[in-house]
Parts: sequence; structure tokens; C-alpha cells
Amino acid sequence: MSTASTGPAGASTGPAGAAPTWPAEFAERYRAAGWWRGETFGGMLRERAAAHPERVAIVDPATDRRWTYGALDARADRLAAGMAARGITAGDRVVVQLPNIAEFFEVIFALFRIGALPVFALPAHRETEITYFCRFTEAAAYVVAAEHGGYDYRALAAQVRAEVPTLRHVWVAQGDPGEFEALADVPAEPVDLPGPAPHDLAFLQLSGGSTGVPKLIPRTHDDYMYSLWGSNELCGVDEDSVYLCALPAAHNFPLSSPGSLGALYAGARVVLCPQPAPETAFPLIEREGVTITGLVPPLALVWTEAAATTPHDLGSLQVLLVGGAKFSEEAARRVRPALGCTLQQVFGMAEGLVNYTRLDDPEETIVTTQGRPISPDDEIRVVDDEDNDLPPGSTGHLLTRGPYTIRGYWNAPEHNARSFTADGFYRTGDIVRLTPTGHLVVEGRAKDQINRGGEKIAAEEIENHLLAHPAVHDANVVGEPDPYLGERTCAYVILRAGAEPLKPVAVKRFVRERGLAAYKVPDRVEFVDVFPQTGVGKISKKDLRSAATADPAPPRPATP
Repeated sequence: MSTASTGPAGASTGPAGAAPTWPAEFAERYRAAGWWRGETFGGMLRERAAAHPERVAIVDPATDRRWTYGALDARADRLAAGMAARGITAGDRVVVQLPNIAEFFEVIFALFRIGALPVFALPAHRETEITYFCRFTEAAAYVVAAEHGGYDYRALAAQVRAEVPTLRHVWVAQGDPGEFEALADVPAEPVDLPGPAPHDLAFLQLSGGSTGVPKLIPRTHDDYMYSLWGSNELCGVDEDSVYLCALPAAHNFPLSSPGSLGALYAGARVVLCPQPAPETAFPLIEREGVTITGLVPPLALVWTEAAATTPHDLGSLQVLLVGGAKFSEEAARRVRPALGCTLQQVFGMAEGLVNYTRLDDPEETIVTTQGRPISPDDEIRVVDDEDNDLPPGSTGHLLTRGPYTIRGYWNAPEHNARSFTADGFYRTGDIVRLTPTGHLVVEGRAKDQINRGGEKIAAEEIENHLLAHPAVHDANVVGEPDPYLGERTCAYVILRAGAEPLKPVAVKRFVRERGLAAYKVPDRVEFVDVFPQTGVGKISKKDLRSAATADPAPPRPATP
């Protein structure tokens, strides 16, 4: 970073100008505080392999493979050599779109050894997204599985390669590679590679934005490594832990909070779960003695219901992390009685800031808040619409900066000017308030706030009351256009299995009887079997808003 020059949002830009980084005074502060330890991912794996080469690092139950730290380290060396022989060099971008298989880790650690940058795509992405990622990053290579979930990624790769001239290689892990090269044919005898420096970029992640094609998030070895060991300390992850990777492995939450990379940092074992459904995950928890895992809220609800009738022993599970989206209080209260483990709420973002409830927090704090930041150097501001700081306890927009929060998206100067303040605070888009103990309570996303005739309604507040109904499994509230009020509220509700049918009027009566203001009672209630989901299993409110707009309630005068 000493070569950087002043860039947008109070950041510095590297020589290429594509990835804003921390100003020198902040980088020096974070190093002096010990947050940045000067580690790299390749070096970390090398150290763990040297310390305990025979300890199991990765369990891939789909193919009945168990890779030790020594084996993973050696495989990364050989694959890095083969990739380097095919022209992959430091700084090259490689789009990695793999399911939860052992090769995911072999590939990314090989790229870390070279200093090339994995671009983490999800299995659910298709031609539009992958073509964009490859073209925008000028990707040199693309790594896929032959097939997964009934989808042929080789056909996708052929389409993308025809559209992106920089794409020199497509490597296929598992299955017939077709017209492309099998990943298994790439490894070669290890060679000395200089590797990256700790302050260099490690990879590019995808933003969790709900509009448009995701932006790319540049993470360095220094900053991301801190989020790993900082998370491990707060989540109790050590060498005896067994982490179940139930969500897509490339997503930030199962990667780093504390995730599979956090587990590997600790020298623990990572068990890859092919699908997060209870019928797949519960047997693995019993067989492998899983101690910790992470889920998004819809899956956590499914697990809590399935636990009552499972024949599998879940007694090894100590901690269930729930994050990726706000976990409502009523849903949070179901975890400990159902699964017998501690709930740890996680509120974070791939751009950086991560908050956890602590394992020794009172139960009320665990179920009613989304935790406190990892770092003493995480700076939090809660502001109004004009960026004025609000008094403690007020609800407003969350701004943050810190030792693992980026200073800008990759190659996106115009977006950076909107998403970051002049002094480097990231505009998260979340509406929050701070409790006297410093815990954050997430009230929703700025775009999820519904303006009903001038009254501002937080969708999450209504959702929480709907979840208190004994027949309701899950609920989501969105705004729909209204000619009189501007917006009305539409509640989409999934009933519990076996529950007696409800009528919309009964749901509205239940909410009203819980003491809410009349304008907060849902204007419309729609019963559905499932919610649309994003690639990682979070509810897609964007799609729900689109559905409400496409099929609105009949226009009629409304009482504000």
C-alpha cells in the first residue's frame, strides 16, 4: 500500500486503480494494533500442514473423501504448478463456480499460492451473471463441476467462452469434461512460486445487493485473515471444532463467519454438506460429531421444525450461527428448545463488518439483537437521511469503517462515490439502532421501509408479530403500489405443516390484537407454499416486491 495514491471515498488505490484500499495511516494503525498479522492464505495452509499433516482438514461425504492438511497442502502445490504452466499468473482473475466439493478448496488454495484471484460465483448463477463476471474481470479461466443439481455447467461454460475472449481455460472438476480440460489433468510437479504479499488482493467476492448484477468486493489477505481469527475467538472455534459447511461454500457467511476458512485457520475439520436440508445435514452432524454450523433464517426455521422428529443424534452441535439476513426474535426463540444448542446471531456483509452475539450473552440479548462488532477498531455510525449522527438508541442508517471493511468496490468508481462517504465510511443500506450495551438491532433494509401514506413502517417489525402466530412458519412483508397511499403492506405467509387453514382476516386480527398501530396491520395477506430465494437460500424480497407489484390488490379507498 505504500505505492498507493489517494482515491475515492478517502481510500487509496493501487497502481492499477481497480481496488481502493486503506489510507496509509489506517493500515499502519491496524498493523500496530495486531489486527493485520502479515499472513497469507497460502502461508496459513502451509503452517497448518507442517504442524499437523495427518489431521483431517476436509470431509467430502458425497465422494467419501477425507483430505488431511498435508494432502490439501500438497494438492494445492501441484495444482498451482499446473495452472502456472498454463499461463495463470499473479493478479489473473479466475471465476470459480463449484458446489460443496473438496476441489473447491484445492482450487482456491492453488490460486492463493500463485497470487491469482478467485472470483467467487455461486452454483445458482447462470449465463447472465457468469458472462458478466468473466467479461468484467477479464477472467483468464473458469472452473466448474461437470453437472450439479441436474444442471450441466459444461453447456454454460461453452456459452460463456464464446462471449468472453480473455477466457483461455475452462477446467471441469468431477465428471466428463466434454470439450474442456479435466481439473484432474492440470496438476504438475510443484515449483517455487513467489506468491502474494499480505496486503495484496486475495480474491473478489460478490456483493449481496438485491438490484442489478452484483458488484465485486476486493478482499486482501491481511483484512480477511483478521475476520477469520477474530470470528474464531468469538465463536469458540479451535482445533477440536467440526464445522459443517451447509450453505454454498463460496458465500461469505459460510466462508468466513467463522466458516470453512475460519475452521482451517484454527486447524479444525470442515465437513461439506451437499445440501442443507435436514435429511442430508442431520446424519452428517451425528456421524462427524459436528460442533458448529451456519444457516440463513429460512433454513434455521426448517431445521428447528425437523429436529422434533429426527431419529439422528444432534447432541454434538454446540453452536448454530444464523445470519445472511435478519433473524426475527420469534424465530430465534425456537432454536435452543428445538436443537439444544446456543444460537449465535450474525449480522455482517461481504464488504466487511461482522457482528456476533457472544456465547455468554444473556438469552434475551441473543434472541433480540444481532450482536456487536468483531473489532474494537470497527467504527459504527447511525445517521439520518442527511448523514447527521443520531443520539444513542435512535433508529437510522448504518455507516461503518474498520480493519476488514473495504474502502471501495473493484473497478467501480461511480458506485463507490455513492456507497462510501468522503472519509471512508461504507453505507451499508441497513436500518439499525444501538442498545446501551453496544449491540446492534437491525430494523430492516432502507429499501424495505414501507411508506404508507407518510407513515414509515419497518417490514421486520410486522414480520416478527406474524411469526408469533402458532400456525405461521415464516412471513415476509413488502410494499406494493397504492394509488391512494403510495404504498400498502402485503404480507406473504407460509403456514406450518399440518396447521389448520387460516383466512387473511384472522391473520390481520391476530396482528391487531398484539397492540400494533392500525396502520401497521397488513393491508393484504397472501398465503404461499414457498418464498423466492437467492442463490444462497435467503429470501428474495426483490422478487416478492415484483410479485406484489405484478398482482396488486384491487384498488380501493384506504384509511391511512
